[in-house]
Amino acid sequence: MKRIYLDYNATAPVDKRVQEVLAVELRDGYGNASSLHEAGRLAAKKIREARERLASLVKIKNPDELIFTSGGSESNNTVFWSIAANKEKSPGRDILISAIEHPCVLESAERLKSFGFKIHKIPVDGQGLIDMEEYSKLLKLKPRLVSIMAANNEIGTVQDIKKLSSMAHEAGAYFHSDCVQAVGKIPVDAGDWGLDYMSISAHKIYGPKGVGALYVKKGVPFASLIAGGHQENGRRAGTYNSPGITAFGVAASIAEEELESYRAHVLPLRNKLRDGLVNSVPNIRINGSQDFFIPNTLSVSFPGAEGEAILLHLDLLGIEASTGSACASGSLEPSHVLVATGLGPELAHGSIRFSLGKYTTEEEIDYVLKNLPPVIEKLRKFSTVGLV
Repeated sequence: MKRIYLDYNATAPVDKRVQEVLAVELRDGYGNASSLHEAGRLAAKKIREARERLASLVKIKNPDELIFTSGGSESNNTVFWSIAANKEKSPGRDILISAIEHPCVLESAERLKSFGFKIHKIPVDGQGLIDMEEYSKLLKLKPRLVSIMAANNEIGTVQDIKKLSSMAHEAGAYFHSDCVQAVGKIPVDAGDWGLDYMSISAHKIYGPKGVGALYVKKGVPFASLIAGGHQENGRRAGTYNSPGITAFGVAASIAEEELESYRAHVLPLRNKLRDGLVNSVPNIRINGSQDFFIPNTLSVSFPGAEGEAILLHLDLLGIEASTGSACASGSLEPSHVLVATGLGPELAHGSIRFSLGKYTTEEEIDYVLKNLPPVIEKLRKFSTVGLV
């Protein structure tokens, strides 16, 4: 049976061009980038090139402000640890995060309570957009840090990061944005957005897993999360994952080159899926903003059908999707993102996230539109949950 993959927000397949580079580096790029001999110097050169390629993608003028990490979660954790470790240098003890952040941001923020910080969640409206009135009120606390993701991984809503960052700076706060789901899907400009910190992950842009980056603007608080080595100018210890970083750089260049063609490909397919479901399945809800969103993501609630049951039926049909964040897939709790937008637990439990990618085809979307409506009809007949 052919498998139809519609879970690109969880992870993307490695681009074949990236695969080729990774294979060569795994075979030949064995040098330790910290060594002074030729093999080490060659590895260090490729890491410098990868840093420059990534800086070009996210419009960072100084590539040295990028720190390579193991992924988005480490990058996010490092930001909050930096604030905690430098707390004596500032009287601020309040931290603002949006109510729809990725679990690694939510949990990193929670840990800071033990350091005497107070965590405040910024509410969102029914589309997942920041409640600007409440945000303005919370900024009066003069927070030390504000962390708001650029694009939500579950519903796809994109925030006005430039405006939110400017407001945070006016209040005297540092601003961090988890840009893992935004990079490679929409234009990201760290300088124009006024970011102090930004988190990025390779496997979301068709690169390898286990590689990421953290942008740290010169002059902002920073503390190493992983100590014990001089790598990354003493900011992140550990032998460089040279093959992964090199492949990350190639993926970044491809993402920059294909940004416009990516949108032109996935957006019509996403809209076709949305319109087809609206026309063929009665009483459904499309979640997230329909004006400000990443072009590959569609979150749909199916009242009267349970999300896990929908996924199991789809999987039997060869369709792979998700109920939300892959990092929270083991939880029985309803999506905190959907609940934050005002959905009740029952409706949140009946939601599916379809995230498309550059390898998605129109024939695959047609197959989903043909097979999903009968699944929903079947599940609703056996459901004890009324249509709400």
